[in-house]
Amino acid sequence: MQVLVTGAAGHTAAALLPALLAWPYIRRIIALDRRPPALQHPKLYYLPLDIRDPQLAEHLAGVDCVIHLAFMVLSPRLGPQQRWRAEMRQVNLDGSQHLFLAAADAGVPQVVYSGSVAAYGAWQDNPVPIGENQPCRPVPGFAYSEDKAALEQWLDGFTAAQKKTAVTRLRLHAIIGLHGQALVNEIATSPYGLRLSNPDLPIQCLHEDDAASAILAALRYGQDGIFNIAAPDPVPWSSIPRRWQLPLSPTQLHGLHRWLRPLSTRLGDPGWLQVLENPLIVDISSARQKLKWQPRYDVRHAINQVRDACGQSPLYSWSG
Repeated sequence: MQVLVTGAAGHTAAALLPALLAWPYIRRIIALDRRPPALQHPKLYYLPLDIRDPQLAEHLAGVDCVIHLAFMVLSPRLGPQQRWRAEMRQVNLDGSQHLFLAAADAGVPQVVYSGSVAAYGAWQDNPVPIGENQPCRPVPGFAYSEDKAALEQWLDGFTAAQKKTAVTRLRLHAIIGLHGQALVNEIATSPYGLRLSNPDLPIQCLHEDDAASAILAALRYGQDGIFNIAAPDPVPWSSIPRRWQLPLSPTQLHGLHRWLRPLSTRLGDPGWLQVLENPLIVDISSARQKLKWQPRYDVRHAINQVRDACGQSPLYSWSG
């Protein structure tokens, strides 16, 4: 099997590529990104290309599956959002649409797409848990959420209009892990806690190893489908061990972050802070039943594993 992975130098790919290379059915992996992946392997071929490139189609000949990870989570540009939002949308929406259309034209049998639960939005009236039939309602101003939801809507039409290429959509929860995005890791594992209006707000996330195993399960599945992917057994926010509680709410920290973000690209997208105001818990039973995916880590063990991997000192015991 020959697989092309977009976003091959990104956070999720760092966890996926070793697992994919260990899979006995893999003959060759084309690692597409504007930057080379850190990993080198005889089966791994680096393709320095942007997903918006007109030459993309010629590299899809003979590809059995595209794993689409490339998505701009935060802009590398400084300045206010209006300076970089259009570029982000071009990569995330125009680039992704170009990739799906090129895959269908090339007769690629399957695309596995790493979507996000951010497309659902964190809203007070969200059901707990959220099923895959829940409408996507992105958080306004949260660029990542807006683009994920817009692409989901486009994919609804794309999958209905063509049947040559199966699209397996995985709506992944916030991924934490040794290779995870810094801001998301900090929210889950920091010794500093935030003051929530609902201290018992249920929290869910996803360990990077389970994200990788879900993508492999989707690759084996080979059919159209939409699946929520997250760690089981959500925990109350107040139960996560912290050393100190900051006298700030997510709303206050979001305002501070919005003020500081134009000065530094290392702060990440503030949208995940907004998620802490309302529940965003998803039902993973469909992935377990149809994909035969079994997560290794529940929420509590995922947080503990990341803390251990990052060499953080022991914190207080879990409460509850």
